[in-house]
Amino acid sequence: MMAAPINVPLLPGLPDPVLDSQRVFRAGLDSLARPGRVVPAPVVPDGPRPLTGVAGALALTLLDFETPLWLDMAMTAGGVADYLKFHCGMPLATAPADAQFALIAEPVVMPALEVFNQGIAEYPERSTTLILQVPSLTGGTAVTLSGPGIRERASLAVAGLPANFWQQWVDNRALFPCGVDIIFAGPDAYAALPRTTRVEV
Repeated sequence: MMAAPINVPLLPGLPDPVLDSQRVFRAGLDSLARPGRVVPAPVVPDGPRPLTGVAGALALTLLDFETPLWLDMAMTAGGVADYLKFHCGMPLATAPADAQFALIAEPVVMPALEVFNQGIAEYPERSTTLILQVPSLTGGTAVTLSGPGIRERASLAVAGLPANFWQQWVDNRALFPCGVDIIFAGPDAYAALPRTTRVEV
């Protein structure tokens, strides 16, 4: 007996899957290697709402059949899951703690960072990487960043975050080498916070 077909929105993924994924991967990696730096998004595909093209490009690049993905409620309301399953084949995680990646459309009401997979001392790399769609990479609460990949100090002012986000980040940083990593997907660029980054508000 054949399984029922998945209701896949007929929307394309990356225009050139090989070259574009390489370009997006480099942009994401550059943002993680240089915390606080705003890195332009090289490719912005047209995916199903509420998934933005900037976050969608990163998801299409990083996800595969071995990377469980957790979606917040806003993402599950659209055709995002079917779209990403069609292009990436990844399994969906039912709980944040089971996810290798999390895709969040509404960071203001997102779960606390501590409920995502933190990794363990022997395998810290198994923690969750969060992709947060944000309205702007400027105009929010300004923080000062320091740590690996930063020459002296850097600044970041991401808009659209929970009121207690930066205190959560201080607690996350204290878990090193465990803890989550975050990539912010703005309207046309990326910025990132690896777990090694210290913040001062």
